[in-house]
Amino acid sequence: MTLTSPLLSAVPGLRHAFFTREGGVSNGIYASLNGGLGSNDDQTHVAENRRRMAETLGVAPSHFLTAYQVHSPDVAVVTEPWTPESRPKVDAIVTATPGLALGVSAADCGPILFADAQARVIGAAHAGWRGAFMGVLESTLAAMEKLGADRSRVVAAIGPLIRQRSYEVGEEFVHRFGRDDPANAQFFAPSERTGHAMFDLAGYIRMRLERAGVLLIDDPDICTYEDERFFSYRRTTHRGEPDYGRHIHALVLEA
Repeated sequence: MTLTSPLLSAVPGLRHAFFTREGGVSNGIYASLNGGLGSNDDQTHVAENRRRMAETLGVAPSHFLTAYQVHSPDVAVVTEPWTPESRPKVDAIVTATPGLALGVSAADCGPILFADAQARVIGAAHAGWRGAFMGVLESTLAAMEKLGADRSRVVAAIGPLIRQRSYEVGEEFVHRFGRDDPANAQFFAPSERTGHAMFDLAGYIRMRLERAGVLLIDDPDICTYEDERFFSYRRTTHRGEPDYGRHIHALVLEA
């Protein structure tokens, strides 16, 4: 049901998990561990799935937190639980409060989990291409530093996401990245279709993290599009399915 990062697993006083779609109660296209509050799945199933994930991390369901993600660079600092109705519209969460599990929802985008063991500060970021491009990773690190973290000590784990071999994009997408920085050309490979290219989201995320001063980065090199253990927005689109499940990837400081 879960995957872990070797680097994060070595951090004392920390629990984390990259959840697969296995081990839940949802049916059909949502089978089975769908944690997406924004999906059209039966919300009682979603609640039970999230309860199971919270239990895996050793927290109460009320302390298993995810934001209302909007593909932004915005970050929320968390000191106490919120309700599903009051969750902030941001794409990253940070805390120094033990017992609060910080989660991000994803189904092809990049889930990034951060931890500074010495400062006891953690963060979780949802980095699709737009969020990464707009600076959500750098915003997360800046928010962690305000809580006492040092980015040179931070461990960052990149979770399962869509990989370059499955991520075809159009010409304007390539031009947007090229206008921002000509060096971004390294993240695009030729596509079989004229006017398209294959985008390396994981490589782009790693570069942004390295440029921001993160020295320790983990990446399992798992593709959510190819691997049926994971939900994939793009795979759902290609199959003509009406909706898709969402993963939650999360971490928590032990109390």
